[in-house]
Amino acid sequence: MSDTTTSLRRKIGSAGDLQSVVRTMKAMAASNIGQYEQSVRALDDYTRSVELGLSVCLRNGAPAAVMPDGEERTTAGPVGAVVFGSDQGLVGRFNDTVADAATKALAKRPGSALIWAVGERVQARLADAGLVPASVYAVPNSVKAITPLIGKILVECETRYSRGEIAELHLFYNRPTSGAVYQPARQRLLPLDRLWRRQRAALPWPTGNLPEVVGDAADSQGRGATLRALIREYLFVSLFRACAESLASENASRLAAMQRADRNIEELLEGLNGSFHRLRQSGIDAELFDVVAGFEMLAGS
Repeated sequence: MSDTTTSLRRKIGSAGDLQSVVRTMKAMAASNIGQYEQSVRALDDYTRSVELGLSVCLRNGAPAAVMPDGEERTTAGPVGAVVFGSDQGLVGRFNDTVADAATKALAKRPGSALIWAVGERVQARLADAGLVPASVYAVPNSVKAITPLIGKILVECETRYSRGEIAELHLFYNRPTSGAVYQPARQRLLPLDRLWRRQRAALPWPTGNLPEVVGDAADSQGRGATLRALIREYLFVSLFRACAESLASENASRLAAMQRADRNIEELLEGLNGSFHRLRQSGIDAELFDVVAGFEMLAGS
């Protein structure tokens, strides 16, 4: 059915309204990317401090009260995984990418897997792949909302780990690389085995002044209480970084999707406006032809 000028005006108005929404979402996504990337950069110095503190505490071996050297915890058993995704759509393949990475990695592990999903969209993708999450958390909508979420996840994971319900804990999330490009990332958070301890203990001290651990002297010369606190901070900053990088990747993916949508709407508006002007001009030409034809008929008679 051919369009009329009225229907074309209505389509042009609807496309213009949609373009306004898309451009608003572009501006919000660009603003969100900045705050999440800034939070990751601000976390770098603190993470470095925690790593150096762990290095000092672990150089002479971990205190037996915290990490018994003779009892290396087995990694055979159910695997726990925290998968960071999104609650909202319009993010391209953001959730598919991280869900596929988690599914492929967990499929190589024997036994069952205990999943914690951050985001309803990624929860649906995991369920479609046969991985039904034990808990689903809402995605934080600001940097300030990340800390309460990480606190909940950390309590749940540590409780399950201490009970022996999971033998390992892995993080799956998307990490921004450049511009609107991101890639799936994976990190094993638990257990803190001998390899992890050796890597941290091998970190060089940045100055010539030798560090010293200050704490309760009765607890392995103060290293026990300090090491416990540093381990808690290490787990927290690892989860915080994964969440912040996932949010930055989500908004980068949404920004790219909105930019594509803006270009498509711009092309659509250009086509609709062209059709409207051609139809309007053809109507004017038809009216002029009728006027000229009527005048010639009257003049001839």
